[in-house]
Amino acid sequence: MIKGLYDHSAFQRNQLLQWEKTALEKFEARMKDKKRPFPCIPATVGFNTNQLRYGFVGDPRTSSAMHDVVLLLRDYTKTAKEYGDFTSLIIFYETPQDLKKTHTVEMFEQLFWQQLRRLCEHDEMEWPNHIPFDPHNPIWEFCYNGEPLFMYCATPSHQNRKSRYFDYFMLAITPRWVLQEFLKHETLAKRIKEQIRKRLENYDSIMIHPDLNSYGNPDNYEWRQYFLRDDETSLSQCPFHQILNKNVE
Repeated sequence: MIKGLYDHSAFQRNQLLQWEKTALEKFEARMKDKKRPFPCIPATVGFNTNQLRYGFVGDPRTSSAMHDVVLLLRDYTKTAKEYGDFTSLIIFYETPQDLKKTHTVEMFEQLFWQQLRRLCEHDEMEWPNHIPFDPHNPIWEFCYNGEPLFMYCATPSHQNRKSRYFDYFMLAITPRWVLQEFLKHETLAKRIKEQIRKRLENYDSIMIHPDLNSYGNPDNYEWRQYFLRDDETSLSQCPFHQILNKNVE
């Protein structure tokens, strides 16, 4: 049975399984860390104002987990504007020890793109007209249920890039309109971006990934930022390209 979208309320927390409570507690500890603040400032604002929503699903290798992700994201995209200007959906996957021990960063990368491909296959709505199908277009963005979304993935295998590490396989999904709201105050947005980069330099034990860029820039490709590897390498072509071409046909 699919669980709904959770917030920070104590009542909802009492309904969680032990691994779900542990995942949420570890996430909260990261967001509350003052000595080593998490780099993404909008995410910490969303957390502190209880605008984030949380979902819990099973082993990411299973079809049942994918089914639950579909339902969670469908519900979230319908109600996201009720939660505030800094909302995101955080999905925690139950991540067994065998998965943590055997999966490299690159293997989790394949698992991540598999999730997006399957989401697309279950999407009942048309791709928005203003978003191109080609992920190598600077204004491309992953879409679901008619909403352009920024995707972020964290894994238990990241070591150097701590900003992309989490004890459980995890997705953070942010509507594009949230990011547009953040960016509309240009001076403030520029200052916050600079702070984010400084935090990244202190948070990670590796240089900022060269793929980090700004949406709409001619040399920017959003898909490259969804999953950052633990070094400076990246895929040469978006794994999503093939399924989108089929949709066009």
